[in-house]
Amino acid sequence: MITTKKYVITIVVLVLLCGATFGLGLNMGAKGYVYQGHNFQIINQNNAPKNVDYNLLWQALDILNQNYIDKPVDQQKILYGAVQGAIAAVGDPYTEFFDPTAYKDFETSLSGSFEGIGAEVTLNNGAVQIVSTLDGSPAKQAGLLAGDYILKIDGQDATKMTLDEAVNKIRGPKGTQVHLTILRGSQQKDITITRNTINVASVKYSTINKNGKTFEDINILEFGDDTVNLFAQAATDAQSKHVSGIILDLRDDPGGYLDDAVKIASYWVNKGDVVVSEAHSDGTTQTYTALGNNVLHDIPTVVLINGGTASAAEILSGALRDHGFAKLIGEKSFGKGSVQQLFNLPDNTAMKVTIAKWLTPNGQNLNHNGLDPDIKVALTAENIKNNQDPQMDAAVAQLLK
Repeated sequence: MITTKKYVITIVVLVLLCGATFGLGLNMGAKGYVYQGHNFQIINQNNAPKNVDYNLLWQALDILNQNYIDKPVDQQKILYGAVQGAIAAVGDPYTEFFDPTAYKDFETSLSGSFEGIGAEVTLNNGAVQIVSTLDGSPAKQAGLLAGDYILKIDGQDATKMTLDEAVNKIRGPKGTQVHLTILRGSQQKDITITRNTINVASVKYSTINKNGKTFEDINILEFGDDTVNLFAQAATDAQSKHVSGIILDLRDDPGGYLDDAVKIASYWVNKGDVVVSEAHSDGTTQTYTALGNNVLHDIPTVVLINGGTASAAEILSGALRDHGFAKLIGEKSFGKGSVQQLFNLPDNTAMKVTIAKWLTPNGQNLNHNGLDPDIKVALTAENIKNNQDPQMDAAVAQLLK
């Protein structure tokens, strides 16, 4: 039996999270594919120019089983490898297969508790790149930054690894170490990180007092299992304190559940107005609209974004800006605007497939493009070293206006 779950994933596989989640359903017949005959041919009924004869696969496996020097060949491993290779052949880093171990890691990705280094990675032009690091994580404490490229993992060339291979080598139990060689700009650097258990609430909030005014600083780290409830608490806190403004900090937020982004946008956006649209390859579009309860719509708001702001975080940012509820401050967002659907497969395996692209209410395609800030403010390594945050300073200054 094949089941599906709807959610927006961030940036594929995380080193300590395994990130994200999305939506659709799978019916091979409905999509135009049918199995025919004993030769296991798959016929594409959507005007494909030719059939695919899977006899090649069976013949290759037969030759392998008969001739490979180390016997017996692990047939389960061969099966997983064949499925993984077939899915990887489409060339999309967000479309992937999970064997039972990888699927277990993936299922815990948004639970808020995991072991690892606390960094999310993606493939950028074939190279493993840091997307974001979690506050208080070993990766953050070791000095890893969004945008760093990983050249070596424990001395092995990471540029020749798949994303899964790199993640599996970086990930590991609490107390063990991983040695990374990174490229930052034109400089190489060796970093040793001790893995740990990481427990992170997905929403943190506090108040900022400036020039006699009080602002609510709401930081969403990811859109996970606890996000909506924690955000509701933050919104209640802001209302009870009659704050003069809200700073919604989505920097280094890799995304997560689509429903979370829609529900949180609904705290500002009028009921029935579009939060995001899902454009499919067949020309159809599905829209997700605000649910009501927009109790924050009269409170001036700014949103902080950077290169680690992705997926559901970009959906929320784009919705608030397009509807005129917030200005975006910081740096260009990541540009993860494609939609993945998770399909549960037999034997505790699963696959994730890109099935659509996200559009903001004004029709901007988020995929690869990202969101440009209304007020561009850089945050440099020197700023971080000196415990400075010019982006937060710009947000406060904007609200003071």
